[in-house]
Parts: sequence; structure tokens; C-alpha cells
Amino acid sequence: MKKKFVSFLTILGMGAAMFAQEAEAAASGAAAAGAIKYLAAAIAVGLACIAGGMAVGKIGAAAMGAMSENPELSGKALPFVGLAEGICLWGMLVGVLILFR
Repeated sequence: MKKKFVSFLTILGMGAAMFAQEAEAAASGAAAAGAIKYLAAAIAVGLACIAGGMAVGKIGAAAMGAMSENPELSGKALPFVGLAEGICLWGMLVGVLILFR
């Protein structure tokens, strides 16, 4: 768990360094800003889909276990899986907003 947190902080630090360099590159042209924009959109979509997949995996396993014991819970468990999938949609929306800003 600690390795994942350290990796996440490293990625955030690299992102901060890239955005700091973007301020310097703004004077040199829009090409660097375009590259950063595509990278930011890819990170937004990628992290959202990874998080959504992890959430659906855990929620889906718990829902299947609960439904195996009590089949009447299927209507109550499936909306939670849909909420977890919504994380991916929000990430895609943020990526589109970044690209077309």
C-alpha cells in the first residue's frame, strides 16, 4: 500500500514539474501547451478508468456474494455497480473538457 502511495506522489510530482515547465514554454509557442493538454487528458481518463475498474471489481464481487445468499438483493446491488462505472464517464468528460478548452 505504501509503494502505491509513493508511486502516486511521484507521478504528481512529475506532473507539477511539467506544468512548471509549461509556464516557461508558454513564451516559446503553443506546441508545448498542446502536448501537455493531451497528456493531461490521457492521465484524467486513464486514472478514472483504473479507479472505476477497481471499484466495479470490488463492488461486483460483494454484490455477487450477497445475491448468492439472498437473490432478492439483486435490485439493490446493481445500482452501486452503475455508480462505480460512472467514475469512468466523469474521467472521460474531464478529458474531453481539457482537450476542447
